[in-house]
Amino acid sequence: MAAPDLAITAVVQRMEAIAAGLPAEDGVARFNDLYLAVTRAVLAEAHAGDFEHPELLARLDVVFAGLYFAAIDDEDAAARRPVHAWRPLFAARASRRVAPMQFALAGMNAHINHDLALALVAVLTEFGLGPDRGTPHHRDYLRVNALLARVEAQVKRRFYDELTDEALGRVDDVVAIWSVARARDAAWNHAGTLWLLRDAPGLRDPFLDSLSRLVGLASRGLLLPTL
Repeated sequence: MAAPDLAITAVVQRMEAIAAGLPAEDGVARFNDLYLAVTRAVLAEAHAGDFEHPELLARLDVVFAGLYFAAIDDEDAAARRPVHAWRPLFAARASRRVAPMQFALAGMNAHINHDLALALVAVLTEFGLGPDRGTPHHRDYLRVNALLARVEAQVKRRFYDELTDEALGRVDDVVAIWSVARARDAAWNHAGTLWLLRDAPGLRDPFLDSLSRLVGLASRGLLLPTL
């Protein structure tokens, strides 16, 4: 197995361990279920050699997932709390009035709209590249959008099977307000902003704090009870 495959496999194994330790109805487990399905799909494409820069993509996958794992670890540690972007999901995770797909989308919202920009800047810096569009790494980034859309649709159908027809309509209204493609495009733009601010912590840190709080606010909207 190639090195990029091994790196992504380690991420899959950590997600599988998280899944094994949570009840299926836990809100974090719902997000983890979707994220695990996406990561397995990325692993399959990396193994097939369909990406132009698989080493960078694998490294991004690892660094990006590490921010989710850090949020899990912070939630589990008595002395720490996750960043604001993640707090609504953890606060609502036991609610039986929130649909499975809402939990999954709230996790995606926190992870993509907040964490992805941080991961992009870290990995692009490591590889000596920048957040330029039209590059091989940007084309790979866009290729992952199609993977996400396909896996999200598959998981959504499975989650929707658990709902009554009446609840399905309310959940659809919530789901319609969030788009993974738009979120990932915004994350690339946020990475560009962070790139410009990377040597100005006095500006970068307030920007990140504001972003985290705005993302948390959006997650609270995604988690409004529908059941």
